[in-house]
Amino acid sequence: MPAVPAPRAEPGAPAGEEPAGLDGLAAVARSLSGTAGVIRDAGRVLTAVATDPALLRSLGRSPRSGARALFALTRTLVAPTGLGYAPDGAGPGRVARLGGVLTSRASLAVDVAVTALKLRIRLCAVRHPEFVEEGPVRRMLIAVEADKQLLALRILRENVRAQGGARTLAALAPCLAEVLAWNALVDENPFNDEAAWHVVQGTRPDSDPLLGTRISTWARWDRGAGRAVAEPPDPELLAGFDNGGGVTAHLRNLAAIGNDGRMIVQRVKGPDGVTRYVALLPGMALGLPRNPTPQDLVGAVTAVGRNDSPYTRAVRKALALTVPDGAEIALVGHSQGGIAAMNLTELGEVNDRWRLARVVAVGSPIDFKRPRDPRTKVVSLVNEHDVVPNLEGRSPASVFPVPADWLEFTWVDPTHDFPQCHNVDVYAQSLDKVVPEARDRVDDLLAPFRGHVEETVVLRLHDR
Repeated sequence: MPAVPAPRAEPGAPAGEEPAGLDGLAAVARSLSGTAGVIRDAGRVLTAVATDPALLRSLGRSPRSGARALFALTRTLVAPTGLGYAPDGAGPGRVARLGGVLTSRASLAVDVAVTALKLRIRLCAVRHPEFVEEGPVRRMLIAVEADKQLLALRILRENVRAQGGARTLAALAPCLAEVLAWNALVDENPFNDEAAWHVVQGTRPDSDPLLGTRISTWARWDRGAGRAVAEPPDPELLAGFDNGGGVTAHLRNLAAIGNDGRMIVQRVKGPDGVTRYVALLPGMALGLPRNPTPQDLVGAVTAVGRNDSPYTRAVRKALALTVPDGAEIALVGHSQGGIAAMNLTELGEVNDRWRLARVVAVGSPIDFKRPRDPRTKVVSLVNEHDVVPNLEGRSPASVFPVPADWLEFTWVDPTHDFPQCHNVDVYAQSLDKVVPEARDRVDDLLAPFRGHVEETVVLRLHDR
């Protein structure tokens, strides 16, 4: 099925057609992003040539021509009429680049990248006018453009005091990735640039664009083996489940079990008489960054960049307890649960054992993950004021599309409140009231998995 573009309409509007001309502007933004990357690569190549020991040795054999060549290379690397200040790469190039960042030397590659990010923010502003209208968001963007990070932080703090941190984050969420990448490219922190370049070029980052902390750093604290234990049946809990089989029914069931380390597996006899399975994966558990469940903050950050996390291992073991080999499975995950679902689709041993036919990720940063089995149908549902889907570096209104065979629905939350708009029950309400056509499309995709629920198993997930 073709990917569904994000709508461009008033808050609360469902997905629809793009206004005329926006597709062309999005193509220009993508082209500028790619051009910035090419210019950066050119700087790396020239740096490697200029610092090549062979070139330096040649100066002794032909001092005049060698000196001219070295001067021309150096001028191209550092002159405003060339690539600006473009040294990059390993060894001396890295040292020179760090020096340039710390002294705020102008770079053509960065200038083009920032231009691309600004255009992407402008495109986002078509449906989020707070990015161009006078107000705290606009004032903060002006401060970032002027390379006044302290002023931008002061404006941010003032906005947090006036409206609260949740509403402030929600206002920035539609283009949070672009704003953070822009700030990273113009600030004096050289360690967050690499993450910013991933945002610019639409590729998966391995660190955050705020401080530059690598995912591998978080992963050191996330080494649990993962474990799953089936809980004794709870008649009262099971009686409260909605067995309608639609996406909002699944989300309400996730809300019923909460985020305390449990998941659900249902055995369903479909309308064609075939027995299939639905696994419901909840989002991050409340509490400390590290807790006994595999659904903690550390695990969530690690899972964004890696496909083998304690949560993924625990769910794999839960499926081994409840689903026979070769069975078809639909995975419905909210937040970190959606990440875990997509991680499972990337693992060969999981795809060899079961047929992962459907994945529905709700409020999840999953856009750089790819199923191993091309038959797996993926759906991504995103409220544009939800900050969480931005964690991988792709904004909900990105100019970089998801794969053509994915379904992606985004919409504008009418309340603009975070973290409320990230709650699983709020997603269910939005699908019913704001974008019912998105709900119906997902339900059509889940049709083979809708029928008589023969068994429901609630499993407790443990980190170790």
